[in-house]
Amino acid sequence: MEEHAVLSCDCNFAGLKPIMVDLPYPPICVEGKNLAYASLLSIDYCGAVSELSAITQYINNETRLVCEQCSVAKTILGIAVAEMMHLQKLGELIVLLGGTIDYTAKYRNGSRRLWTPRYLTLHQECEKIIAAGIESEHAAIQQYQAHIRMIGDDHVNAVLKRIIMDEEYHIMLLQAL
Repeated sequence: MEEHAVLSCDCNFAGLKPIMVDLPYPPICVEGKNLAYASLLSIDYCGAVSELSAITQYINNETRLVCEQCSVAKTILGIAVAEMMHLQKLGELIVLLGGTIDYTAKYRNGSRRLWTPRYLTLHQECEKIIAAGIESEHAAIQQYQAHIRMIGDDHVNAVLKRIIMDEEYHIMLLQAL
């Protein structure tokens, strides 16, 4: 008879909610089609510093910590769910701007890069996992701020500014851990 391995820990994720600022998002709309703006958002969507990278890294880290550090794992998973919401909002904006969602970041120099797990920073130790999360949140904020300066659509920028509020909140929570 074959034995089955079972993950045995008492960490319960029932009722887990996205960890985000308790403020609504602005409406998802754009002033008009703009492929240049869609390309910038594609970098936020699936570039090296992106929501897709954040989600993947947080989910991986949550799995590494779930049995030894339940409260940390719950926080990380809640942050990952918020990042999923960011990904969804960016995807809607990209489509409204006339772009496509194909997991390819489109850069101004014409290069295109398909998302890869090589973008991730994976650690085993809890302290390094948290530090990598803080670092990636700071990088995301800097990238969003740069894109806001390049995008002349107030509707798009309002959504990016609201996402930044969540990223700043994530930094605060990760620092508290």
